[in-house]
Amino acid sequence: MSTPTPATRAASASAVTVDEAAQRLAVAAEHRQPCPPVRDLIGSDDLQAAYAVQRRNAEARVAAGAEVVGRKIGLTSPAVQAQLGVDQPDFGILFADMAHADGAAVPPDAVMQPRVEAEVAFVLKAELADGLLDDAQVRTAVDYAVAALEVCGSRIAGWDISFGDTVADNASAGAYVLGTEKKTLDEFVPRDVEMSMTVDGEEVSTGKGAACLGDPLNALAWLARQARDLGEPLRAGQVILSGALGPMKPIEPGAQVQAHITGLGSVSMSLASKEQ
Repeated sequence: MSTPTPATRAASASAVTVDEAAQRLAVAAEHRQPCPPVRDLIGSDDLQAAYAVQRRNAEARVAAGAEVVGRKIGLTSPAVQAQLGVDQPDFGILFADMAHADGAAVPPDAVMQPRVEAEVAFVLKAELADGLLDDAQVRTAVDYAVAALEVCGSRIAGWDISFGDTVADNASAGAYVLGTEKKTLDEFVPRDVEMSMTVDGEEVSTGKGAACLGDPLNALAWLARQARDLGEPLRAGQVILSGALGPMKPIEPGAQVQAHITGLGSVSMSLASKEQ
């Protein structure tokens, strides 16, 4: 048997730590018990390792029967970046069981340590796998947009996350709600929208489309290139949550949430009480 080289030993150690980090997060999700951060295993800013952990758990979900329906872009708003102490966007995977109808009561155990934010969601009519993936191509691929609420969640105790932690944890994806007022890009301008979100009737977050990487369409183009580079391009029919327009807000069971986005109307949800 040959003796492993230093490079081989390093690669093996990396694979082991990715496995350990994925397992830590999977156990936390299964038992609904937040876990310590995984940066002790994969580092705070090793994107390759963090996305490897994310893919490992996503592949396990798909193998168990889960259906991928889109992606979410996170950390696009300066306000949210400041909240979490990061300086760049990330993305995660949306599964069918994360989707809830406008006005729905999201089960309290659907998301761990829930925080809600409002954003523009795009639904694609064409895949974004080939070509330049420039602004013109991305615009052409959009079927329509709707107002959306995303309930972010963290499997990591106390939201004590670095950039590597949240990427590994599927970009803190939890649940999402899409509005019913569908608009094409000929009917509204994403960067010009204004958002107001209330929890139990109190305004808790405001923002504009330009807060999302300068334009929610910029976020979509960024994601299209990232996804293709990782060999998993965006597909027709997928839902893309383009990123928060303002600060996210922690919510408790029983909370009633509504967001209004100019040009796209309103979207609402509640977090069901534990008695429901």
